[in-house]
Amino acid sequence: MDLPDTMRAIEISEPGGPEVLREVRRPVPVPGAGQVVIRLSYAGVNRPDALQRAGAYNPPPGASDLPGLEGAGTIVDVGAGVSRWAVGDKVCALFPGGAYAEYALTDAGQVLPVPENMALREAACLPETFFTVWSNVFMRGGLTAGERFLVHGGSSGIGTTAIQLAHIFGARVFATAGSDEKCAACLRLGAERAINYRDDDFVKILQAEGGANLILDMVGGDYLPRNLKALAEDGRLVQIAFLQGPKVAVNFAPLMMRRLTITGSTLRPQTDAAKAAIATQLEREVWPLLSAGKLAPVMDSEFPLREVSLAHARMESSAHIGKIVLQIAE
Repeated sequence: MDLPDTMRAIEISEPGGPEVLREVRRPVPVPGAGQVVIRLSYAGVNRPDALQRAGAYNPPPGASDLPGLEGAGTIVDVGAGVSRWAVGDKVCALFPGGAYAEYALTDAGQVLPVPENMALREAACLPETFFTVWSNVFMRGGLTAGERFLVHGGSSGIGTTAIQLAHIFGARVFATAGSDEKCAACLRLGAERAINYRDDDFVKILQAEGGANLILDMVGGDYLPRNLKALAEDGRLVQIAFLQGPKVAVNFAPLMMRRLTITGSTLRPQTDAAKAAIATQLEREVWPLLSAGKLAPVMDSEFPLREVSLAHARMESSAHIGKIVLQIAE
């Protein structure tokens, strides 16, 4: 396939707010061994993009300096050793960076087929959230049917995904959110109790239920000791972000007495092999459910690539419910 030499892309002109995102021309990437180039139709917008824009989340060595961690489109070039994918395949993919562009490069092991009967717009919003939730809630957190699961930020992209997956695999789901509207959205997705954290204490509510067996948290800060109180004995806390900061004093005596586990991860720095292992499990366990229409990404809003600053402002307002997407192709 004949490709242009350059492409439209969004770069971070300097660390700062949404206004530092600007459209530029960049060379179209060339795949190395084991890599593919995808012509993107849509790209998902995620909080790590905003952290990178603010100068707080640098891309891993060798990755594109452009923001953007997920997207969907058409494969237009493949590197040596790539056997599964071919030019013309419709796919969605996880990227180490660079998805805010017309063309982006990623490892072939992080590419997945677009689920049957799903548009590229929705497929673009699968990889970052589904990789994150599956690896942390099920692979690392070990959630099983019948367990009590609490997810904070239940109306976020991560939260809406976690609620659906936990519910469909048989867990009892509890979620926190910051408004009655967001709580109602959590209930529609499968939560049995949605807790407006402005009005109610999630610790007391979970303790009354016997405690959470697993908590997925992206808040951090003073939520950490509260999460430990909300856990059942032998409970697990999985930390994936720190919106209120990573540093807080913790009394480890209750943790030891009640045999609690604190763990966590971040997706972007993991090896290609680790991400490919997550992709393999997702395709086997979750992609059939997506193709059958049993779950789907919750879509909040769509912005053209040239309005990426508005997309970031929307995300950072925390007014959104579900995923924000950029339309790349014009």
